[in-house]
Amino acid sequence: MSIHIGANKGDIAETILLPGDPLRAKWIAETFFENPVCFNEVRGMLGYTGTYQGKRISVMGTGMGVPSISIYAHELITQFDVKNLIRVGSAGSYQEHIKIRDVVLAMAASSNSGLNEQRFGGADYAPTANFELFNKAIEAAKEKNIPIKAGNIFTSDEFYADDFESYKKWSKFGVLCVEMETAGLYTVAAKHNVNALTILTISDSLVTGEKTTSKERETTFKDMIEIAIEIA
Repeated sequence: MSIHIGANKGDIAETILLPGDPLRAKWIAETFFENPVCFNEVRGMLGYTGTYQGKRISVMGTGMGVPSISIYAHELITQFDVKNLIRVGSAGSYQEHIKIRDVVLAMAASSNSGLNEQRFGGADYAPTANFELFNKAIEAAKEKNIPIKAGNIFTSDEFYADDFESYKKWSKFGVLCVEMETAGLYTVAAKHNVNALTILTISDSLVTGEKTTSKERETTFKDMIEIAIEIA
């Protein structure tokens, strides 16, 4: 049992899905897992382990932001021997061609978070996805006929930015969308030599102003879950 995860050794599978919302974790477990068992309720961050097509798999919420997911990723890796961490989250589109409910694979994560700047003494570190998981996700999407986009995303420490138009400098350089966790996840995974991948569903667009509801984000983003669970 760790500080923030009330599980015992062996309760968590080597592969875990990581939505930000703990209620999305509950929905994933109840919708896709066979015989899911809750292993964590600490701080309301629900976590479950079950099986999918005979293989053990876990899911747990991480909360919002780089610090939150970094804490959970660190404990999952160092205290529960998790080897594959797959974030399944929502994102805001930065590009006109990236539409609501599109699925995006994060090849790399640019960021305005200060954590890596502190860690690397002011130098830039480029957090990237694990190639094997990334490649498996592409193959799974092809098999299921799920269209995907892939590229650089932006991990932000700010949800309500003072300058709304600031996203345009990132979109100009091809950044696809914005979320709040991937740069932290990829960095922690790299530090401990394990595998990480982020799969995102576009929940809103900064370009058009379109949005999905919180309930839709919780329970309807099935395409990315189907991809994630297949590569698990």
